[in-house]
Amino acid sequence: MTERCIELLLLSEDTPCLLLDIGCGSGLSGTVLEENGHMWIGMDISSAMLDVALERETEGDLILADMGEGVPFRAGCFDGAVSVSALQWLFNADKKFHKPVKRLYTFFSTLYAALSRSARAVFQFYPENESQIELLTTQAMKAGFYGGVVIDYPNSAKAKKFFLVLMTGGAASLPKALGTEEAEDNLQVKYARREATRNARGKALKNTRAWLLEKKERRRKQGKETKPDTKYTGRKRSGRF
Repeated sequence: MTERCIELLLLSEDTPCLLLDIGCGSGLSGTVLEENGHMWIGMDISSAMLDVALERETEGDLILADMGEGVPFRAGCFDGAVSVSALQWLFNADKKFHKPVKRLYTFFSTLYAALSRSARAVFQFYPENESQIELLTTQAMKAGFYGGVVIDYPNSAKAKKFFLVLMTGGAASLPKALGTEEAEDNLQVKYARREATRNARGKALKNTRAWLLEKKERRRKQGKETKPDTKYTGRKRSGRF
């Protein structure tokens, strides 16, 4: 499954990349990343699993961290991220103060910041139902990502696999799912964010430059004090200082 994640990342074949392995466990996925010529850093909530990774003498650096509390790295430092069989754990409320929706947004927003603006993140995960898929994609899009869910072998009970493919560089076509030669197109990719989210009503997507300009124009018509429009209006900050 790690090989499939790498394939969905669409990395340059000739350039080694620095990748984040989320929920790296004992480092098995990291070994696959190494074999494909990439450097990696792994994060996992289990100290026992990280100890196993150390015993295996994996080449990647390891950090003990709960992804629900955020990705603890500086802005723009990773060329991509992968995760195998870990994302679904964010739906669990293992402690009284755990709120899955808040933890999902915290994770996706800090991951978005830690990725370069041309990077992708790919998660292989096991959803329990359609509602979980929708919640994942909603929180990811709210954090700034584009993308959707690619479902490999959608008609197979055993081979069916879900991959959440997220992009930071704007909307783009999602990769074709495997095993869908005879399947309908809507089985290949679900919940993809498209430019059509501006929707039939013609309203601009919230927090975009067009949306901000419309809001400022309404304030002017209401006689409210409003800062002048500039080339920086609506520009997303990089987070670097």
